[in-house]
Amino acid sequence: MAWVDALEPHWFWLALGLILAIGEMVIPGVFLIWLSGSAIVTGLVAWVMPIGMPWQIVLFVTLSLVSVFVGKRYLADNPIHPADPKMNDRGARAVGATVMVTQAIEAGSGRVKLGDSEWLARGPDAGAGTRMRVVAADGVILIVEHLN
Repeated sequence: MAWVDALEPHWFWLALGLILAIGEMVIPGVFLIWLSGSAIVTGLVAWVMPIGMPWQIVLFVTLSLVSVFVGKRYLADNPIHPADPKMNDRGARAVGATVMVTQAIEAGSGRVKLGDSEWLARGPDAGAGTRMRVVAADGVILIVEHLN
């Protein structure tokens, strides 16, 4: 395997950095990106300064530890806030909407129509066809009250 002997170590580190960056995109977790950056910096240092593989490994491990702890601290101080916190919570998005009772609410439970779907509902007794307002959501159950 003469080609392995001819391979410069910096190409290994640069390729590892690229593979780890791709891994971060495939399996996002904000962890592999720090290792990717460490591998790329190690590759660049190995390219510019001819240091042996043991020192390259020490450099990679040191950079990885520092970057992971600095990255963790940065993300703790600057959390990522979603643009729309209710994006995947249809019940929370329904709060304030007007709904129509499709199955009478008796003894505190029934069904209401919201948009093109029916939801389980809890609230004061009401007959079918009554319009009500959603005041809260408990999982997949809408909490409703009479319109006033």
